[in-house]
Amino acid sequence: MDQTDADAPHSSHRFCLMCGTDNPLSFGLKFKKIGESAVSTTFTGNSNFQGYTGVMHGGVLSALLDTAMAQCLLHQNIEAVTGELNVRYLEQVNCDTTLDIKAWVDSSLPPLYHLKSQICIGDKIVCKGKAKFMERKHH
Repeated sequence: MDQTDADAPHSSHRFCLMCGTDNPLSFGLKFKKIGESAVSTTFTGNSNFQGYTGVMHGGVLSALLDTAMAQCLLHQNIEAVTGELNVRYLEQVNCDTTLDIKAWVDSSLPPLYHLKSQICIGDKIVCKGKAKFMERKHH
C-alpha cells in the first residue's frame, strides 16, 4: 500500500467486522456507489446470525444499517463515526434471506452528517435506520 492509500479514509476501516478486507472474521460486505451520495450491497445470512430461532438478530440488522451509512461517507472520502443511530424494525427477517442494503446522505453540515439507510427483501422495506455521523479528526 503506498502512502496515498495509507492516508485514505478507507484504510483505517480495513479491520472492520462488517466490511474489513484485513479482518478474517469480517462479514465481507462490499459496497458500490450509486449516484453521488448513496451506496448499496447485498448480504445473505445464515443460522449463525439468529436471535430467536430462525430469525436474524436485530443487532446484526442494526450493524448492517450502520455500516452502510459509514460506507456511504467513506465512498465520498469522509471518515466519520456514528454519534446517534435510530433503527426501526418493520418486519421479522429470516436468517437465510438475501437482503438488499442501501444508504444515502440525507443532509450535511460538515463536520456533521445525517444519513438514512434501509434493508429490503425484494421491494419490501423490512428495516430502516437514520443516524448522525461526526467527521473524525486526524492527528
